[in-house]
Amino acid sequence: MISKMKLSLLLDKDIDEKNAVFSDSRREKDLRGAMKTEVIRLLNKDDVTIFDAGNYIKGYRYELYCATKHNKTPHCIVHCLVPTEQAWSWNENRVEDEQYTREVFDGLVMRYEEPNSSNRWDSPMFTVLPEDKPQFESIFEAVYLRKPPPPNQSTQTQPLSSTNFLFELDRTTQEVTATIMSAQKIVGGSDIKIPGVTEPVNLGRTLTLAELTRARRQFISYTKMHPVEDTAKLSTLFVQYLNTTLG
Repeated sequence: MISKMKLSLLLDKDIDEKNAVFSDSRREKDLRGAMKTEVIRLLNKDDVTIFDAGNYIKGYRYELYCATKHNKTPHCIVHCLVPTEQAWSWNENRVEDEQYTREVFDGLVMRYEEPNSSNRWDSPMFTVLPEDKPQFESIFEAVYLRKPPPPNQSTQTQPLSSTNFLFELDRTTQEVTATIMSAQKIVGGSDIKIPGVTEPVNLGRTLTLAELTRARRQFISYTKMHPVEDTAKLSTLFVQYLNTTLG
């Protein structure tokens, strides 16, 4: 089995380039997008893909989780839990031309969103401390012996058939966005009720129109690739996406 296993390790090689990329939010976003595209291209039922870069944002991990469900393959998270100052010490002990700058390092620490095993997209999760030996047997079982979760409506590829799927997608997301913007003036970013949706919008903060518009575009782009057969579920899926990525 091991001899047939392909490990696809996606890492930046040039540390100077890393410092430049992580100092520029647009370049960092473009890099994450390129890596996600490559990971999704590599996902299949026969190979093991190791993704060890760029997955420090919970919404990004959620998108990768949806991709594994769509490809009907199991996944797991290996969380390397290292105290910040210990990580900085390791960085200082690298040769000079392989070190992150302090500014870039602190920025990455600030943007890091720690995985939580209670989230389905961060589970199963195996936390490894610097002095620990990784839980190899449990990781093996999670990757090779566990049945993948069944694809749901949001990750099943359906033909863009009838007529007005894109129209309904655009209209529905516009209506949800307008409802949130209006409701925020009264209740802020919590417990916003969307007509026809059981789950409320719970963002814990007030969002700008620019943030909601950006999230709406991202949701539309993803849903175009993974259409749902029942367009009545689009509002619910959009609310779940907002709660996951912006909450």
